This record gives sequence, C-alpha cells and structure tokens, in this order.
Amino acid sequence: MNAFTRIMTGSTSERTSASDPKSFRERGARIGGVLGGFLRRTSRTGFVLYALALGALLGLASADFATRGGYPFGGTTIGAWTAWPRTGSADADPYSRAVNSRRGEIPLAIGEGLLLTAAVDDSGRTLEAGCSYAIGGVVPPARAWTLTIAGRGAADPAKTRLREGFTSTEVLRSTDDRFVIAVSQDVQSGNWLPMPRPRGPVRLALRLYDTPVAASVGSLDRNTLPAITRLGCSR
Repeated sequence: MNAFTRIMTGSTSERTSASDPKSFRERGARIGGVLGGFLRRTSRTGFVLYALALGALLGLASADFATRGGYPFGGTTIGAWTAWPRTGSADADPYSRAVNSRRGEIPLAIGEGLLLTAAVDDSGRTLEAGCSYAIGGVVPPARAWTLTIAGRGAADPAKTRLREGFTSTEVLRSTDDRFVIAVSQDVQSGNWLPMPRPRGPVRLALRLYDTPVAASVGSLDRNTLPAITRLGCSR
C-alpha cells in the first residue's frame, strides 16, 4: 500500500469514526452530565439561599412580634396587673432587654422601684381605646408613683398631644386618700386621662418608686392595687 492509499484509507476511517452514532451518543452523554451537574449545583445553591432568606425573614418577624408589646417573660400576675420585678436587673432575659432598647427606656433596677402593667380590666377583657374606664382605689406604699397609658404603634403627629399620665403629687384625692382616674375619649371632670388613639388595644403602666414591695412581689394582692372597671364602649 502506497502513501496515497494509506492517506485515503485513514481519512475515510476518521470520517467514519467521527460520524459513528455511538460516538455522538457518548458525546451527548458527556455534555448532558456536565449540564446536569451544573443545574444540580445551581439548584442546591438556590435552595440554600432561599432557606437563608426565609430563616432571616421569620427571625425578624418573630423578633418584631416579641418586642412590639410588653415584656414576654418574667412577669407575676396579680389580678389585672402584671408585676415585672427583674426587667431592670443585671440578669434580665434578652427579650426584656430588647423591649427596653426598642422603647428607648431605662427600666427600674431592683431596689429602685417596681413596674406593673395592665392590658385587661378586672373582668379579664382587653383594654380598648374605644371604651371608658375608671381606675382607682389604692396604690402600694411608695415614695412616689406614676400611672401612664399607651397604645401600640406610633402616635398620630397631626393630633395634639394631651396628657399621657398622672403622678402621685398631682392626682386629686378624696378625703380618705383614695382617687379615681377616668380614662376615655371624652373629656371628664376631675382626673381625666385621654385615650392615646381612637381605637385599638391600650396598656396601662404603674411605676412605683422607692417602694418596699420591690423586694417582695408576693406581698401584693388585688386589694393593694388600683381597680380597673369598664364603664362602657362606643359603637
């Protein structure tokens, strides 16, 4: 076989091999494997990113829910009121610290005083801005105290800011040293505390300063705290 014959035979053999269906299938399988691996890696990466984004979203939502209202843990319920003796202590739980940071408040430390909050009346019904209440009776012994009311959410900037609370030095009392504070949308005579917004839940906060009950919350009972009585609600 001369050179010309070998060249012609070799070229024919190469063309035949290149056009072999089996060769095409092998190449297609290799390309498919590469593409499949790429798609699997891309799908896995996308799933991881989706899981991270979902976890971050749920974490932010749960943190917002846990710190939007009052303290979620560590309270002692006495009737309609809940005492929070450890929110200002060095070992306060992380949620209490987060609530304080979100509110921008400095909590009362142990020995300085005691915070009590109420989100329901004496009948266990949620305090509503559309209702009227009478808060009164007695307050545990303390050098001074304040009673404030607030609602969830930011206040309306277009609305004139009215009184948000009373102190023990300015509240009007009866001859037996008892007092009654009217909480409602409509102006009342005497001690009147306006609702912070037209509708929605509200919360009362009673702060006792330099009080002996701060060291022993167990000494409190319903008869030593102000009563919260619903008078009526607007339709």
